[in-house]
Amino acid sequence: MVTKEKKQVKKKHISSPGGNIPERDQIDESFKWGLDHIYPDLESMESDFSRVASRLEEFNSFRNRLGESPELFRKCMELEEVLGISMGRILVYCTMRSHEDTRDNVSQGLADRAMNLMVRFSTVTSYIVPEITGLPQDILNSYLSEEELSQYRFMLEDIMRQKEHVLTPQEEEIMARAGEISHAPENIFSMLSNADMKFPSIPDEEGRRTELTEERYIRFIRSRDRKVRKKAFRVLHSTYGQYENSLCAMYSSNIKSDIFHSSTRKYGSCLEASLNGDNIPPSVYDNVVSTVNLNLEPLHDYVALRKRVLGVKSLHMYDLYVPLAEETRKDIPYEEAIETVREGLSPLGEEYLAVLEKGFMDKWIDVYENRGKRKGAYSWGSYATHPYVLLNYNGTLRDVFTIAHEMGHALHSWYSHKEQPYIYGDYSIFLAEVASTTNEALLMEHLLSRDLSREERIYLLNYQLEQIRTTVYRQTMFAEFERDMHTLAEEGRPITPYLLKNAWHDLNRKYYGPSIVVDEEIDMEWARIHHFYSSFYVYKYVTGLAAATTLSTRILSGEEGARDRYLAFLKKGSSDYSLNIMRDAGVDMTIPLPLEVTISQFAQTLEDMKELL
Repeated sequence: MVTKEKKQVKKKHISSPGGNIPERDQIDESFKWGLDHIYPDLESMESDFSRVASRLEEFNSFRNRLGESPELFRKCMELEEVLGISMGRILVYCTMRSHEDTRDNVSQGLADRAMNLMVRFSTVTSYIVPEITGLPQDILNSYLSEEELSQYRFMLEDIMRQKEHVLTPQEEEIMARAGEISHAPENIFSMLSNADMKFPSIPDEEGRRTELTEERYIRFIRSRDRKVRKKAFRVLHSTYGQYENSLCAMYSSNIKSDIFHSSTRKYGSCLEASLNGDNIPPSVYDNVVSTVNLNLEPLHDYVALRKRVLGVKSLHMYDLYVPLAEETRKDIPYEEAIETVREGLSPLGEEYLAVLEKGFMDKWIDVYENRGKRKGAYSWGSYATHPYVLLNYNGTLRDVFTIAHEMGHALHSWYSHKEQPYIYGDYSIFLAEVASTTNEALLMEHLLSRDLSREERIYLLNYQLEQIRTTVYRQTMFAEFERDMHTLAEEGRPITPYLLKNAWHDLNRKYYGPSIVVDEEIDMEWARIHHFYSSFYVYKYVTGLAAATTLSTRILSGEEGARDRYLAFLKKGSSDYSLNIMRDAGVDMTIPLPLEVTISQFAQTLEDMKELL
C-alpha cells in the first residue's frame, strides 16, 4: 500500500517553482494541505464559530462559585475543555487559511475574527485562575484529594506555584482584553514583511533577473557566485533599512508590551516572566549565553577555515553560508526528499514511521511557495485536528532537513494529543525544539553513513557545522540581543534604530571573531527576525539541539531503553514540568554539560573536515 501511494505522488510531481512566484491556484492540489479535514467548508466553520460565541456566557454561571463543590469545579473545567477544543480548531483553520495568501482580505478577515473570538474566550475565562488561587487552602486540599479531579492535580499545583503573579479577577479580565493589542506589533510586522514589503529583482548565476524574496534569499546567499550572494545580501538588508524607523517602532512596542505584562504581574524582569510559565529559572537562559560565550574559539577557528578554503582576501558576512564543497545535487524533488527523511528516521521504529507516513500521504503538508504565502516553515494544529506543516520547499538539502524538523514537531504533537487529556495535550515551547532537532540529528547521521565521495562528505560535515553554528552560536547571539535590549528598556533606555544596529553589529563582531569583515548591511538583520516577536523563544533552539545531540547519540548507539524513553518523552505533553520531562528522557538542562558536549561535537567535526581539505 505504501509503495502504491508513493507512485501516485510521483505521477503528480512538479518541479520546485522557479522564475516568477506562482499564484496559489497554479500549485497542484496534491501539494497543498487539507484544511477541509478541519471543516469541510466555510459554512461548517461559521456554525462552530456561532456555537462557541453563543456559549461563552455560560462561564458566568461559575464565577465566584468554584469553591462550592468538586462537582461544580469539574463542570467548569469540562466546559472550558469543550469550548477550548472548538476554539482551537477555529483559530487554526482561519489562521492557516490566511497564511495561504496573506494578500487575501477575506482570509485575513477570518483570521482577525478568530483572534477576536479567542480574546473573548480568554476574557470570559480569565477569572478562573485567580479564583482558584483565592480558594481557602482546606478547599484546595480537598480538591487535590478528590479522585474525580485527579487529572487536574498537576494543573492545580502549577497554578498555586504561580499564585503571586495572578491578579484579581477584574484585573485578569483587563489583561485578557489587552491580548489583541499585545499582538499588534507582531501582526504589523507580519503584514509589512509578508504582504507589503517588496524586494527588487537581481541577476542570478546566469544573469537572469529574478525577483528576490526571503525564501529565495536562502538560495542566493548560498550561491557559489560571490557576486550573486553579495548582491542578494545588500539588496535584502538595504530594503529592510528603508523601513528602519517603522521596524524599530514595532520591535520597541513589542518590548514595551513585555514590560507591561511582566511588571503588572510582579515579575522581576521580562525574562523571568517569559520563563516562569515553563518553570524554567533564568539561570538556565543565562547558562546558555555564558557557556557559549566561553566557547567562541571553535567558531572563530571555523570562520578562519572558511576564509582559507574560499580563498578570499577578506571574508564578508555574505560568505558565511556558501557551502565549502559543492552540493552534488542542488534540486532535490520533493518525493525524493520525503523518502530520505523516512530512511533517516528509521531508528525510531515502525510505530513512529507509520505515523510519519500518514503525515506525508494524508495532506498534512503545504509544500511549495506561492505568491503571498507566509514565509518560513512551521508545524501547527489543535487538539481536535491532526498536525499541519507549512513549508516553502525549494529543492535544497536544507529544505530536506526542514521537512525532518517540522515533522518532528508534528509527530510530537500527534503523540501528545493522543496520549494526554486536553489540559496537558500541548507540550511546552521549551520542549518543542527537542523532537524537531532530534529528527535532524538522526537524518544527518543517516546521510553520513552512506558511501560518500570526498566532496559529499565535506559537504555534509560542513552542513553539520552550519547546523550547530546557526542553531547554537547564532541563536545564542539572538538570545543575548533580546536579553540586552529588554534589560536596557527596563532601565528606561529608549530603543532606537541606532541602538539596535550598533548592538547587532557588536554582537556579530564578538561571535564571529577577527577573521571576518562585519559589513554595515548586517546591522539591519535584527529587523528580519520574526521570532523576536515571541520574546525569549530562540534560546530554546539552543537547548533543544543540545538535548537532541544527547538523545540521538543514545538512540543510534542502541543504548537499552533509549528509544522507548524518547517515545515516552513525546507522549508526555505538558503533564509535568519541562525540566523533569527532559530528565526522565535522560538529559539535565540545568547544567552546562549538554551544551558543552554539543560544542565539543562542533570542534571534532571541524577537525574531521580539516583532514579532508
